[in-house]
Amino acid sequence: MKLRFLWLLPIATAFTLSTAAVSPLTAQKAISSTDTIPPPIAREFRGVWIATVRNMDWPSRPGLSTWEQQHEMLAMLNRAVAMHLNAVIFQVRPEAGALYKSDIEPWSPFLSGRMGRAPEPYYDPLAFVVREAHARGLEVHAWFNPYRALDPSSPGPVSPSHVTRTDPEVIRRYGSQVWMDPGDPTVVARTIRVILDVTKRYDIDAVHIDDYFYPYRETDRHGRTIQFPDSKTYALYRRTGGTLSLDDWRRNNVDTFVEHIGEQIHAVKPWVRFGISPFGIWRPGYPASVRGLDSFAEIFADTRKWLRNGWVDYLVPQLYWPIGRPQQDFSSLLAWWVSQNEFKRNIYAGLNASLADNTKGKGRGASELTDQIRLTRAQEGAAGDVFFSMSTFMQDPDSVAEKIARESYAAPALPPASPWLDASAPGEPQAIARLDMQSGEMMLDMDPAPGQKAPWLWVIQAHTSNGWSTQILPGAENTHLLAALGESTPREVWAYAVGRTGNLSRPTRVFPNGDPLPLTKNGPR
Repeated sequence: MKLRFLWLLPIATAFTLSTAAVSPLTAQKAISSTDTIPPPIAREFRGVWIATVRNMDWPSRPGLSTWEQQHEMLAMLNRAVAMHLNAVIFQVRPEAGALYKSDIEPWSPFLSGRMGRAPEPYYDPLAFVVREAHARGLEVHAWFNPYRALDPSSPGPVSPSHVTRTDPEVIRRYGSQVWMDPGDPTVVARTIRVILDVTKRYDIDAVHIDDYFYPYRETDRHGRTIQFPDSKTYALYRRTGGTLSLDDWRRNNVDTFVEHIGEQIHAVKPWVRFGISPFGIWRPGYPASVRGLDSFAEIFADTRKWLRNGWVDYLVPQLYWPIGRPQQDFSSLLAWWVSQNEFKRNIYAGLNASLADNTKGKGRGASELTDQIRLTRAQEGAAGDVFFSMSTFMQDPDSVAEKIARESYAAPALPPASPWLDASAPGEPQAIARLDMQSGEMMLDMDPAPGQKAPWLWVIQAHTSNGWSTQILPGAENTHLLAALGESTPREVWAYAVGRTGNLSRPTRVFPNGDPLPLTKNGPR
């Protein structure tokens, strides 16, 4: 039977964790708890990409009304909540156009069907996603394509304010692609300006970049590789004293951008993470059994270097192959990526959700994904999964959304912390239990520690006659229903605050049934 998802869920949606739940980072070992100690709070990144290029996920087609667009997005966010995911990676710049109000680039044609046309009635899609996702306890990672100028599918005429019109000298036409030259300093400056503009103006949780820096290689009608047309830029580099070979120069262009954009994001907002999702193979032969595209040589992405130098806060290698595929084995590749993680950044496995649609022959449908989640958990140093992409979960082949929610994500989880950005934790929250005089129900009121702002999230662990339960709530919700009339009132409640980089406060303990201290005080530790 499929899950029945509502189009709209209450903002204060909660997640429930039973005492039989499994900790994602203990390789399926059972969580233990006692009458006085709650189970550990699970940590696992559970993300999904929402792609806007070619209207892959959202909106379903160009030209939908504002209400239709918002209706579709709310359905996706609600399904993410129902599946117990904790992050959405929303593509805000699929090409040199914006799915948000920008003074730098025109409105994306994937919204209205015409580049430069704002939604009607007007709204800001990124602001809408941030508000609605945060109200549901979901992180929002703003996803950028740094150098694509126009996608071949881009609908409608090009806006007069588009980069192909305003700065045609930086544009490189490459096969079917229209690209901005990564070796041109004005292009790099433009991309950095775009990303920092979003970082400053929107309450995003992370900046995310996919695997497109230099484009994947194009071929002519005879099957011969076409060279990317950056000879003039490279010649200028050589005339001004540069000594690197063409391929090394291209890699250095990408390396320099990756290093500097991460630094500048953190300078603007230290808590905003920077993540990249590279092609799943760095080079053939790493590990030894692996064969496939050489991303180091063909798209000039030295992804191992970025990880080894600690330039990213997380990495999501796209491990889109089924388990046991001889030359692209999922477990072997994941283990290799984790082994390169010298700075102990967060490593998440990028999973191909559309594998759930394959139930013929050797295809295993949804089991392929639930088994990959299991293997990620079993791999020491791996900290979660990201699914490409949301449309699969909305279409729900082989009941994949229901099966992941039931078999893999029955327990809620906090995203992994990023202590290298900020190791400080919020202060202990203030919490009291009270009987609501109108409904007769037991409530928990929560406030941040004196002098502190509302936390990003709350974690509430309650002990009843049925054992411990854990709930994760948005930080804006400071009143929580502990027990409806006729239900068992918790014997003890532990309340935590969670900061923007994922650090957890010490708990405040409350005893609703006979607290030895007045209810206006924190319970004893």
